Amino acid sequence: MDEVFKALADPSRRTLLDCLFERDGESLLELQGSLAMTRFGVMKHLRILEEAGLVTTRRIGRRKLHYLNPVPIRLVHDRWISRYAEPIVAQMSALKAHLEEPQMGVPAPRHVYEIYIRTTPERLWRAITDPAETRQYFFGSEVQSDWKTGSSIAYLDNGENTIDCRILEIDPTHRLVHTFKALYNPEAANDRPSRVTWEIEKMGDTCRLTLIHDDFDGETATYRDVEHGWAQILSGLKTLIETGQPLVVEEPAEHEAVTPA
Repeated sequence: MDEVFKALADPSRRTLLDCLFERDGESLLELQGSLAMTRFGVMKHLRILEEAGLVTTRRIGRRKLHYLNPVPIRLVHDRWISRYAEPIVAQMSALKAHLEEPQMGVPAPRHVYEIYIRTTPERLWRAITDPAETRQYFFGSEVQSDWKTGSSIAYLDNGENTIDCRILEIDPTHRLVHTFKALYNPEAANDRPSRVTWEIEKMGDTCRLTLIHDDFDGETATYRDVEHGWAQILSGLKTLIETGQPLVVEEPAEHEAVTPA
């Protein structure tokens, strides 16, 4: 976490993260307009954010686009905010944002996550495609598919399909692209299927896993619903592979009101 805190210590880098929070998928030229510095100065700050894992990039044609990666910040959150304090912290944060920044801008309809896992591509691929593995980090659901292009993917919870997908592209141990339709949420079930891309890149004894969820029709119910869910899934995936144990995230305890005698 040292790299994360060092990256966040600079106000210019925090400004860049704020820009990506408001509008994800920005080019260097677009981000340069938010800071009073040269193009090379902005490039230097972006490189530090990339090295800390707070920003990930993706090339689309000749353009290099930058995306906010919330996973490292979520890991900081999980380390120091207890499950009992989280509801209060969330309410206070929301109140502050409402009072001080009533207009935060409209996020681009895309989520990009990046996480580094000490493992092999084969082990990571097994964790993504094996029902016994997904049950331990994908909210208890078991993935089912024959893993062929055009085939369906189902995430079953006690036999009930909660997420319906269809494989668009598959390259075992490297890349998986599929549609995504959330059936567990009645509102999200009315959305047109979006798209999820898993990309695995071997980096020595570590793999970089990039997950992109896009092709939304604006800020749909699905777009809002999956934002925090993916961060928890990827954190659980990393914990399971590196420790052999599932990540346990307990819901905050409900405190009953005490009636004075």
